[in-house]
Amino acid sequence: MAIGERPASLGASASRGAAITLGAQVLRVLVQLAGIVVLARLLTPADYGVLAMVLAIIGVGEVFRDFGLSSAAIQARTVSRAQRTNLFWINTGIGAVLALAVCLASGPIAGFYGDPALQPVAMALSVTFLLNGISTQFRADLNRDLRFGRLSGTEIAGQVAGLVVGIWGATAGLGTWALVAQQLAAATATLIGVVAVGGWWPGLPRRGVPMGGFLRFGANLVGSQLVTYASRNVDSVIIGATVGASALGLYNRAFQLMLMPLNQINAPSTRVALPVLAKLQDDRRRFAEFIGLGQAFMLNLVGAVLSFACAQAGAVILLALGEQWGGAVPIFQVLALAGFFTAASYAAYWVFLAKGLTAQHLWFSLATRPIMIVVVLLGSTWGVLGVAWAFAASTVVLWPAALWWVSRVSDAPSRMLFLNGVRAFGVHALAGLASFGATMWLPDAAWAGHLAIGAAAYAAAIALAALLVRPLRNDLRAMFAIRRYFRGGTGRGETA
Repeated sequence: MAIGERPASLGASASRGAAITLGAQVLRVLVQLAGIVVLARLLTPADYGVLAMVLAIIGVGEVFRDFGLSSAAIQARTVSRAQRTNLFWINTGIGAVLALAVCLASGPIAGFYGDPALQPVAMALSVTFLLNGISTQFRADLNRDLRFGRLSGTEIAGQVAGLVVGIWGATAGLGTWALVAQQLAAATATLIGVVAVGGWWPGLPRRGVPMGGFLRFGANLVGSQLVTYASRNVDSVIIGATVGASALGLYNRAFQLMLMPLNQINAPSTRVALPVLAKLQDDRRRFAEFIGLGQAFMLNLVGAVLSFACAQAGAVILLALGEQWGGAVPIFQVLALAGFFTAASYAAYWVFLAKGLTAQHLWFSLATRPIMIVVVLLGSTWGVLGVAWAFAASTVVLWPAALWWVSRVSDAPSRMLFLNGVRAFGVHALAGLASFGATMWLPDAAWAGHLAIGAAAYAAAIALAALLVRPLRNDLRAMFAIRRYFRGGTGRGETA
């Protein structure tokens, strides 16, 4: 496909992309679950805590490394070969600079936490910035052209390679270094994959190529992402600095368990939604239809997984992590609330990006995220659980604030998105309570009974709600008929 060329039928492309991406997510979930289950039994909370300490600080480099240019390339109506080449060199250069900067900052990072062992870990992880910087535009190009099968295949291969190396390192007794090796192997394998299937190779950077639009889009986006990153990682920094690696390890695993369904559903949904919504940004009706369907699909899946996992958290933690991680149960239950409303906020994020409103997104982030940081700092007075509650409460409040902001700067259907979110939360919260109530009499060790009976009670509650609540019934019907929607509702053989 020529650069900037659009597919003959946007509906057909979106349908295939949704099917391929969601199918790939099943494999990705299985790989990630295998990693969680196996590595949690081979490593300690302190091993995870050391990695989390370093990543909480140097992870901000990933925001700079991308600089919003992957999203800029996806959102742009056309991208010339020269522009793509220049974007590649910009991302690669930023990655190289960040790798050097992290190496130089590794000593101060270790000094901040008071643990010299963190310095070599930070230095080793710095290599990932260069690897990811090189791969950024290859991945963006695959995403922009809706080549989701190739992109998903390379990412799964990278994930598998990282897991194999991580398990090998853990069985060899490497501790935290097994997790470091996992990160490096995954980044290396993914880079090799995207280059192999990308179908292009950058030339030398060229002057006189119009890059201002990409850089303005990216600068606004990176500004909002920096503030968002700080608000989402201040909890890990506080816990690591005040309580220590073991407590942070428990919090980190609880947070990662919450993120797993979120990432596995939100990431592919965004991957499909952003390029399609960008092409529909001038068609208000079709834009509203697509974003409404995407939100319903995402919230019902995320809501079901998180609500059920929250209701049966003891059994889920025991099965996934093992007995030594029991302290993560109450933390996970609180963070599940944050997970749902983070998912709900993604629809507003799609609007900001698809309509090119990154400046407004930056202003929204500057107006709200510092407040979130202050709330989390105050919550730390009550320890790890206080941090979790503060993070969750601020996430709940940010959701309607984001929709209100979107309603002021665009014609997106904010009221519909709000009502959809309230309905999904209410339905899945009640189903979660039904699941919890059905298993209260079981002993904690009977994890199989908790999961089986709890799942049956949850399914029964959702079925009853679908009978009583017509909008929910319509949402579920649309989810099961998503391919037919794309063929008949979005595409109809049209060009976007």
